[in-house]
Parts: sequence; C-alpha cells; structure tokens
Amino acid sequence: MFLSSSFLHPPSLLKPNSSQFLHGSSPSLFSLTKNPSSPPSNSPPSSLSIQAMKKLQGRVVCATSDKTVAVEVVRLAPHPKYKRRVRIKKKYQAHDPENQFKVGDFVQLEKSRPISKTKTFVAVAVTAKNAPKSLDDVPDDLLGIPLQSQQPV
Repeated sequence: MFLSSSFLHPPSLLKPNSSQFLHGSSPSLFSLTKNPSSPPSNSPPSSLSIQAMKKLQGRVVCATSDKTVAVEVVRLAPHPKYKRRVRIKKKYQAHDPENQFKVGDFVQLEKSRPISKTKTFVAVAVTAKNAPKSLDDVPDDLLGIPLQSQQPV
C-alpha cells in the first residue's frame, strides 16, 4: 500500500522554506528567551555552570620530547567476561610548554584544542596523593606537647 507524502507530513511542513534548519540553525534555539526576534546572548546565565571539559590524572612516563610529555592514566574497569575490576592503562600525549615535568611527576590532563595529531591535552601540575609532606607543613608543637628531641635533658 502506497501512502502519499501529504499523508505522512502535516501540511505546515510542506511549505517551502518553513523549516528552521534550512541553511543553518535558528538563533532562537540557543537563546533562553521565547522571543525568536531577540538576539541570542553570548554569555550563559550566572546561575548555570556547565563543566564539559574532560580531565584525567596520571603519571609522566616519558619526557624526552620538546614541549611534550607522555602520561599514563590508570583506571579501573570491570572485565567484560569475568566482571572483576582490572586496571586499564592508556598513554596520552600532553602539551608541556615550559618543559617543567619529569618522569614520575603526577599531572592532571585538561582537554584543549588539538595541538598536533596526537596532542589534545595540556598537562597541569597537581600534588600527588601519596607525595611526601615537607617539614614546613608539620606544625612545631603538635597538640601543645613538645617533641621528645626538644625536651631538656
């Protein structure tokens, strides 16, 4: 059985140039107001905050290239068959403009525009969770009790 196209589409869509999506999208789709004649605002409302950038954390495994570091990101994912959580390692190339990172540093990768064929992340310094604490962070008198080495003999 053959159905005519006028039966499948409402008559309002059969008019030429009636679609908003011909020759680009309508600006009213992206504005928050219902008035289609008003220009769209370029800044988002202050109450809304959209964080869409991808961030990963990993350890630098290679820093021999100029302004580039290779970062290994480890994540836990369930095994497809056995459902046990296994470590999955993946290496990413990241941009390091000042060549400040060395092998073993813990960095955060932030998504950016493509810098080269393989580099779409920028490396940002972050303190490691298991990094040794410096002596400056430890207060001199812990709970008001002097240390054994500070007690008079």
